[in-house]
Amino acid sequence: MLDLMLSTLVGLLTVDRMMFMMIGVTVGIFIGVLPGLGGIAGLSLMLPFVYGMEPIAAVAMLIGLLAVVPTADTFSSVLMGISGGSSAQATVVDGFPMAKRGEAARALSAAFFASMIGGLFGALVLTGTVIVARPLILSFGSAELFMLTLFGLSTVAALSGGNLAKGIAAASLGLVFGMVGAAPATGEYRLDFDMLYLSDGLQLTIVGLAIFALPEMFDLLRGGGSIAQGQSLGRGWLQGLRDTLAARWLVLRCSVIGAVVGIVPGIGNSVVPWLSYTHAVQTTKDKSQFGKGEPRGVIGPESANNATLGGDLMPTLMFGIPGSGSMALFLAGMVLLGLQPGPAMADRHLDVTYTIIWSLAIANVIGTALCIVLAPQIARLTFVRYVLVAPFMMLIITFAAFQATRSFSDLLALLVLGVLGMFLRRFGWSRAAFLIGFVLSTDTERYLYQAVQFQGAAFLSRPLVLVLIALTLFSLWVGIRQNKRNAISTEGDIEQSRAKVLWPQVAFTAVVVGFFAFAIIDGQKNSFLAMLFPVIVGCVGAVTAVMVLFAQSRGPAIAGTANFDTEAQTTDKGPWIFAAWFAGLIALTALIGFYAALLLFFVVFLRVIARSDWRQILVLTACAGGATLGLAWALNLVFPGGLLQAYFDLPWPLR
Repeated sequence: MLDLMLSTLVGLLTVDRMMFMMIGVTVGIFIGVLPGLGGIAGLSLMLPFVYGMEPIAAVAMLIGLLAVVPTADTFSSVLMGISGGSSAQATVVDGFPMAKRGEAARALSAAFFASMIGGLFGALVLTGTVIVARPLILSFGSAELFMLTLFGLSTVAALSGGNLAKGIAAASLGLVFGMVGAAPATGEYRLDFDMLYLSDGLQLTIVGLAIFALPEMFDLLRGGGSIAQGQSLGRGWLQGLRDTLAARWLVLRCSVIGAVVGIVPGIGNSVVPWLSYTHAVQTTKDKSQFGKGEPRGVIGPESANNATLGGDLMPTLMFGIPGSGSMALFLAGMVLLGLQPGPAMADRHLDVTYTIIWSLAIANVIGTALCIVLAPQIARLTFVRYVLVAPFMMLIITFAAFQATRSFSDLLALLVLGVLGMFLRRFGWSRAAFLIGFVLSTDTERYLYQAVQFQGAAFLSRPLVLVLIALTLFSLWVGIRQNKRNAISTEGDIEQSRAKVLWPQVAFTAVVVGFFAFAIIDGQKNSFLAMLFPVIVGCVGAVTAVMVLFAQSRGPAIAGTANFDTEAQTTDKGPWIFAAWFAGLIALTALIGFYAALLLFFVVFLRVIARSDWRQILVLTACAGGATLGLAWALNLVFPGGLLQAYFDLPWPLR
């Protein structure tokens, strides 16, 4: 077996195969830097070109892309507060505050080195599981997978700002939003309000951008300055490396979390960063800096992100079970190359498996090196006035959101959910918990259905289920203890967010309670299987939200951790004026189409808000227009149309 591993390495290190790997790495960096695209968009771009390629070269190219995306998406997370993908959501929490105080280079360095170590560990895990994969995977049935998802949800205790009830309610709210559309078991529609668009459910890309990207972008615009508040990049690359080496055991533990969770199909890398972030919080004595720019809050998630790919590849290769959207596309690519994932990958095609392992390891090292080389130039974006960067971010976010289903309703959903994200951020409802709930909703419901159908209540007595129940209870107990000692918030400083006037919080919480009540009533209209999960989640969410409401109704003096309002001490008009500008872009798109609306929006925004001169306006607008056309051509994307296109036969790109 060792001889085969060495021979596949030698075969991979040829000029042509390494060239194709470099193409994959380069495209991966490009895709990772652009918020909202991620590995799915990159693989969609690559798949048309792999047909007819030499299999080893093609596999190396695809793995090169997949390996570097979780590393490259750190750029937008740290520098702009916009998560490059679901895997980078947790990095924003501490990476972005580090950039704001002028330590972007330190944050990027720590993230890149942690990512490289995590990627190498993932490759090592994949090597070790080639033989033992089958009994490991087959030991998890629907009951165990259901409890595993509950264990993931239980970690919100450390991300709830000291209020466990609010954290659980936020996770339950995410679960309810994940139920929109057809029930997994019966196909009955729920919470769709008789709208065709909602019948397919809400898209993760839109939810992630709306809940995280838009609120942060609007808040930055309020400052009027640059993203970073210092005058340099900070203590630099060596300090980030020292941070990573000092936290080497955290890197190892989070890599284990990423690899192990990645092995389980359906969990995916959307949850892993938050699990590792929670672990970093729980294992650090001084928790006061988390959410404010703690390097360990960057190192933990980034090491787990890259390790996840090694674990995720195992069920995809060994059993043909893709655990994520990107793995589904990778599986499709292998089929196009004449390679059938399954047990044969550990036997007849073992050379291909080892090629994938070597490609994963080498691509992580090359990708890290390229990111480090490019980072000083990209990091300077933090010192550009954000009013000049914001229109480009609005362009990217809007463009990425529209590609979810290529319906104008994507943009409306983005706007509505963006408003929800602003309220969640303002009132300290953990957006991380919300996202975890949303991501796990469908799988959790499916696993519950299967467990109840096949085993009834007896599934709770299975040995692995009992172990996972114990771990879940332990996680909640740890969260309660730590929150009592030292409350952690990912939404802002708790002490500075104590409000004297609580009616805005009370009103929002009351709306949340009403939404849970509606979910319960709506769920009862369906059959037992389609009703069970919504009613359970709705009841849990309603009870915990009522607990929050009760605490808030007692007044600011005794509301405790339930009292949280980031606008409590502000004197400006808040972020709503910029939300109105974004809404204007969407409204203008509905009238004249995306491309024409984009050009007009850039001119007006830069003139009115940024107060740019006409030369700067023309240059930036031309750059935005050209970049949009290039992106649309490269990825074969389309623009949202408007009413104008219904009356006039306009040429592309105006139509």
